[in-house]
Amino acid sequence: MVSLIVFTVIAVGLDLIIRNAIRDDIFRETQRVAIDWIASMKPGLPPAAAPTSKVNLLQLVDSRGRVVSASPAAAGRPPLSTVRPPHDDRILHLTECSPTGCVLVTATRVSPQEARFVWNGDSHVVYAGMAEPPALSTHILEIGTLTAALLTTAFTTWMVWALVGRTLRPVEAIRERTSEIGVGDLSMRVPEPPYDDEIARLARTVNETLARLEKAVGQQRHFASIVSHELKTPVTGLRIQLEEAVLYPDSVDQREVIQAGLATTERLRALIDDILIFARIRTTVPAPPEPVDLGTLVHEELITTTRPVPVRTRVRNEVTVLGNRVQLGGVLNNLVVNAQRHARTGVEVSAERRGDQAVVTVSDDGDGIAPEARERVFQPFVRLSDGRHRDPTGSGLGLAISRAIVADHHGTLEIEDSPRGARFVLRLPLLGRDVTD
Repeated sequence: MVSLIVFTVIAVGLDLIIRNAIRDDIFRETQRVAIDWIASMKPGLPPAAAPTSKVNLLQLVDSRGRVVSASPAAAGRPPLSTVRPPHDDRILHLTECSPTGCVLVTATRVSPQEARFVWNGDSHVVYAGMAEPPALSTHILEIGTLTAALLTTAFTTWMVWALVGRTLRPVEAIRERTSEIGVGDLSMRVPEPPYDDEIARLARTVNETLARLEKAVGQQRHFASIVSHELKTPVTGLRIQLEEAVLYPDSVDQREVIQAGLATTERLRALIDDILIFARIRTTVPAPPEPVDLGTLVHEELITTTRPVPVRTRVRNEVTVLGNRVQLGGVLNNLVVNAQRHARTGVEVSAERRGDQAVVTVSDDGDGIAPEARERVFQPFVRLSDGRHRDPTGSGLGLAISRAIVADHHGTLEIEDSPRGARFVLRLPLLGRDVTD
């Protein structure tokens, strides 16, 4: 509809332009012929024959309205027009219509000098005209322009339909595939168009999002299965203890059952707290970061444990990063507690700047961690046999929580080679103003 309106307006404007152009051409020609005929007239002689031209209607009319001379096509006819140009505007362009048709006429008044020279001052008017051409007298032009407008509208509509259909076809395919994707199967991907445009980039972004979602859901399901298993063990033990106390009240020490139940519930509480912390780190929006001096954390807030293993610290210069002070303090404290658990004589903690990174190293002089197990210890609920022996009540989430916090701070937490014991290395990006070497 919009195309039809636009092209109709264009057709109407084009029709008016063509009509005006045809009239202007005819009036220029009739004016030229009239002026040439006037110039050929001589005093005392009859008017010269009208010049031969496509302007076939020529008349010379005196001041009394009589036709003095005429071209063959205008001979015997009354004056082509009764309108006489005024003295201050010698040339008029007229359209004179009669039952037989319309004529485009140029009325030219002979100048006073020429009239005095040829007719002793008697004013004369020359009428030069020609019949209105079919383009103006019929509706051929209107029909042609409107037909062209309709054809152009139809062609434009078809082109737009084809282009829009070609453009939206991939969108429809993406929509259909997206409607088939559910939580039960996130492995499906939307089709990607072969060309590089906005729709292709949208499809690639959707597939990247689906890949991240599939990975996150897979991790969540794996985590949920591990959590259920870890919670099931102490709950089952507590239930067995309570059932024994109910079934055999005379042979079971109720006080021991209560104490064992309290110990189990305390372990459950600690486990649930660690699970909530781990889940919160992975799902919540982090708090706005602030400058944190890792040297201050190492010196003042690092050691919150009462284990008798000594900790030696070494800080080189100011080591400031951007992050959450409480979380980073918890990471450092967790690494030290873990090192104290496995150390024999002591733990070393150092903080320094290396290039554009802050590097914190926590080392112990224990038995160390085998290379093949260095990644496993960062997985949730994974505890090596030595760790279970030294801390039976642990949840196995401490290192997983620490790595998640460090990753949220755009850093890394790895176990590197050490001559003796385990060596945990924490790397974080330095605050911009501290990047000096």
